[in-house]
Amino acid sequence: MRIGIDLGGTKIEAIALADTATGASATLLRHRVPTPVGDYAGILNAIAELVALMENETGQTGTVGIATPGAISPSTSLLKNSNSTVLNGKALDRDLEARLGRRIRMENDANCLALSEAVDGAAATARVVFGVILGTGVGGGVVVNRQVHDGRNRIAGEWGHNPLPWARADELPGPGCYCGKLGCIETFLSGAGLTRDYRVRSGLQRTAVAVAEAAAAGDPLASECLELYQDRLARSLASIINVLDPDAIVLGGGLSNLTCLYPALPALLKSYTFCADAGTPIVRAMHGDSSGVRGAAWLWPISEIYMTLSR
Repeated sequence: MRIGIDLGGTKIEAIALADTATGASATLLRHRVPTPVGDYAGILNAIAELVALMENETGQTGTVGIATPGAISPSTSLLKNSNSTVLNGKALDRDLEARLGRRIRMENDANCLALSEAVDGAAATARVVFGVILGTGVGGGVVVNRQVHDGRNRIAGEWGHNPLPWARADELPGPGCYCGKLGCIETFLSGAGLTRDYRVRSGLQRTAVAVAEAAAAGDPLASECLELYQDRLARSLASIINVLDPDAIVLGGGLSNLTCLYPALPALLKSYTFCADAGTPIVRAMHGDSSGVRGAAWLWPISEIYMTLSR
């Protein structure tokens, strides 16, 4: 059995998947609890209790994979770059291993989304997959041959903290980002970025979803904001295609549910990629907001599961 844990800012979700070597894996059990915000010890306890619940309810012992915001730094062995700031500077992987009494696997949540969709999701036939989270933040992950590529510094795929490509005069220097720089892709393509664009034009405060609904209802300012969002997304994804040239790009996160993105992006991409006939598929995550927790469960290759559980 594979157990996946998705450690989010507001919820912690667990899933138990039956073991299969390839293809889809049956869900045995899933459960979620609120995240103890700002309480590191409480987070460790909540995860340990979820693992115990999965095993008690199924009567099986499982490998444990964790999807987390941020990543373990290879230089300090501590968590870095998490927007759940209580986790930063903590030895989260080692603390959980001590708490659970077993080895775990841990990866950034965007990596887990990409892995889930590459294994048995929207990109299951693709060799190289770039997975995207468009939501409160903007994250990315790279999977090659169903294995996460996290890079030397554990930041592979972090396209959200590159500058917006081909920025126009009115987009410079760009909004400030929590990473300390100006004009990061995340500041334009996050939900807050779309909300800000609409507020600047209309003087009204609306969520990203409400802006999309207003555009569908004929609001010209909302439509203008969405068209600009699509163009910025195309520019940003074109830079990924020019460098990585993935077989598929999978969109996840709340803004991936904007259906207007998918018919608009192919033509826009061709005007920015190095080749005018770029045909990279841009698809929505098949498993939706469950992709992160499923990907966490898939962090253990089948060849290692039985070795680990038999110790």
